[in-house]
Amino acid sequence: MITKFYYNSMPNLTFVVAFLAAALSADGRGLSLPQTVVKSASLESHEGLTISVQAWADPAQYKERFPQKSPYSAGILAVHVAFRNDADEAVRIGVDRIRLSLRVDEDNRQQLEPLSADEVADGIFKPSGKDPTATRKKLPFPTGAPKGRKDKHWTEVQRQAEEAGLPTRIVAPHSTVQGLLYFDLQGQFELLSSAHLYVPDIAVMKQNRSLTYFDIDLSRSSTN
Repeated sequence: MITKFYYNSMPNLTFVVAFLAAALSADGRGLSLPQTVVKSASLESHEGLTISVQAWADPAQYKERFPQKSPYSAGILAVHVAFRNDADEAVRIGVDRIRLSLRVDEDNRQQLEPLSADEVADGIFKPSGKDPTATRKKLPFPTGAPKGRKDKHWTEVQRQAEEAGLPTRIVAPHSTVQGLLYFDLQGQFELLSSAHLYVPDIAVMKQNRSLTYFDIDLSRSSTN
C-alpha cells in the first residue's frame, strides 16, 4: 500500500521537523534548509523508503546556496529531495529517470528531466527566457540549457549547483541522502500548481528488486 502525507497543519509539523532534522544529520553534508521546507514538505512513504520533497518557489530560498547568481532568476526551479531508507538493505535511486510532471493545459502535460550542474550554470549565464507569445499548446520548455561562457563565474556557479545537488545515488540502510534537483521552467513557476515529482526507478540493490514508483504532489510543498 502506498501512503501519501501532506504536512500543512500544526499537529503534523513536529514529525516533519524531526524527519528533516534526521536528514540533516544523517549524511553529514550540513545542507541548510529554509524554514519553508519544514513547514510545507510533501512526503510519500512505502516499502521502507520515505521521500520528502519541497519546491523552492521563493527566491529567498536560494540566497544561502547561491549568494551571487541564482537559478531562480534564470527561470530554473530547485527541488529539495530527501531519501530516507528505513530498510536493512541499500537502495539505488535512478536519478536520471526522475521527472517533474506539469500540466500546461487540459490536453498537454509535460515531463521535464533534471538538469546537470553544468546545465544550471549554462542556463544562468545565458538564460533562454520565457516567450510571452508562445501558446500553452506548444512545447514551452527547451530540450536542454543553452551553452554559456565558462569563465570563473560560470565555474563558481557550477560548483555551487553540484555541491547542493544529490551527493550519491545510493542510500545505505537506515540513512538519508538529500540534495537539490534542478528543472528549467523558463520562469513559468505558476505551473507548480499542477506539479508532481515522479520517481519511477528505485531498486533494492542486493535483491535487484524494484520498488513501487513514487508520484509526489509538489503543489502542496511550493510556497509560491
